[in-house]
This record gives sequence, structure tokens and C-alpha cells, in this order.
Amino acid sequence: MNSLLTTQLSRRSFVIGGVSALSLSQVALWPKPAHAANIVDSLRAAAAGSDIVIHKIRGSISVLEGSGGNIGVLLGKDEKVLVDAGITASRPRIKASLAALGAQPVKHLINTHWHFDHTDGNEWLHSEGAAITAHENTRRHLMEAQRVEDWNFIFPQSPPSAVPGTTIDRDTVLELAGSKLAITVYEPAHTDSDLSVHFIEENVVHVGDLFWNGFYPFIDYSTGGSIDGTIAAAGRVIEMADSDTVIISGHGKPQGTLDELKHYHEMLATIRDDVARSKSAGRSVEETIALKPTEAFDDQWGKAIISPAFFTRLVYKGV
Repeated sequence: MNSLLTTQLSRRSFVIGGVSALSLSQVALWPKPAHAANIVDSLRAAAAGSDIVIHKIRGSISVLEGSGGNIGVLLGKDEKVLVDAGITASRPRIKASLAALGAQPVKHLINTHWHFDHTDGNEWLHSEGAAITAHENTRRHLMEAQRVEDWNFIFPQSPPSAVPGTTIDRDTVLELAGSKLAITVYEPAHTDSDLSVHFIEENVVHVGDLFWNGFYPFIDYSTGGSIDGTIAAAGRVIEMADSDTVIISGHGKPQGTLDELKHYHEMLATIRDDVARSKSAGRSVEETIALKPTEAFDDQWGKAIISPAFFTRLVYKGV
């Protein structure tokens, strides 16, 4: 470890349909398919008016849902630790929710990866005293302009105060707020900057966007993402978890189970294999979409953020 300089949308904005196993209050959504133009501005606008929902997970661990990615909160005796920072437009409601959990200041913030819906709040949290820790690639991405091709958006370089001051490039254990946190660093998966945070005593793990609980995930090939890496990362979490582990997802229902993650892993692997066979047979991406390789999973996973056709495109790109 080196020492160096970290939405829930309005329900009107997105048609959820019947997302299996998710209620409307459990889904932190994006306003339209992830490849559409102006999604970032739409997310910021939605975060400005959305409520923050507090989920008490276990012991000293809670989740704030409603500002981009799910925000993990460790409540220590004298301080709080956050996992991910949400979107800055939610700042007043995030602060109110944190105050409702306790008066302790936020002293540490860990980013699960670089995407703005997990790091946009870095600057204001740092200004209030939070030291920021993240994967070394999160630091690198935030220090440079980044184009996400499938969002059709270029993110400007982040201000210095939003850049993590401590970076991690290998698995490690941190002691923060009186608790032990096991940090796992992954090979490129959702991005090339993914890590998870395991609250050891509570047996709760926040895996960021390695797990989208209830719908197809986005894979950011623009910054090193990989469908095979996403499958492998889910497999690593399965190996570290047991039947009592609570798995906090980056998006979707915050309080996930090992069985839910296993179903997610199976879905990803099955679709990957089917799309790979189609591509190897010489079919184009449009021909592969026409075969509906996701059809067996669409009722559970395909009725929210990432459409079946768009997820097929993402998988096709990576096999």
C-alpha cells in the first residue's frame, strides 16, 4: 500500500416492469439504457431529487441506497467508514442519512472502482475529513479524462481533493474504526479498478459493481472491463463467502445472499458460452442478438437497466 495525493432514480424515470425479487424501493436505477447519450446528466439530475433509503444490514453495517451505487457504512465508536461515495447532487440527503445513523464523522472512504456514481462524492467527503483509499487504477483514472464509449461520455479529470490518497494493488487487511476490513483486489472485471471490502467480524462483503443484484450488469471495456473477468470475480466472491455472508451489491437489492450470487454467476457464464459459440460460428452481433441467448434469464435479469439486447452486445464484444 502506498501513501499518495474518493441513484436511486425517481421511479418515474425508468419503467421497471416486474423485476424478479426486487421491489421498487430496492432498486437504484439508471434512467435509460446504459449506452444512451446524456446518461450522466440524467443520473445527476435524478440524484438531486431522490430519497436516500437506509438499510440496516448487520451489526454496525448499513447501506445507503439512492445515490448511484449502494453506499456501505461502518459505524465505529468514534468514526464512520464509507464504501463508495455516491453522486454529489445527493450530498444533503446523504449527510442527513449519515447523521441519522450516528454523530460520528466520516474519517475513511473506500472506492470499489472509479465510476462516477461511486466516486462523485469523493471531493466533498474529503473536504469534511475523509481519507480516501482505492485501487491504484481508480487513482489513475480519476487523474485523467476518461471516455466511456458505451455511455458516450467523457469524464474530465477529477480535482486533486477527489483523488484517493492511499492506493492498494494487492489483497490486504485494514483496521479502521475498530474493525478489520479485508480488501480483495480483482483482475479486470467490471473495470480494471475493482476491489471488494469484507467486514470480517460482521461477515458482510461490499463487492461494488462485481454484482448487480437483479439485473444484467454493465461491463466497461473502455477502462479494462472483461466478461470473463466479471465471471471470475464473482467466482472469487463465492469462494470467500458462506451461507451466512451478506453480499452488498453495487446496484440492485443491497442485501444479497450467496445463493443469489451463485445464480448471477451461473447466468453470466451460460450467456457468455452461448454468445461465444455464436460468434465462433461466424454470426454477427445482430445475428447473435436475434438468437436471444439471454432469453432463459430475461424474466429475472432483463427488465431493468441493461436490456437483453444491450447485454448481448456487451458479451459479444468480450468473447
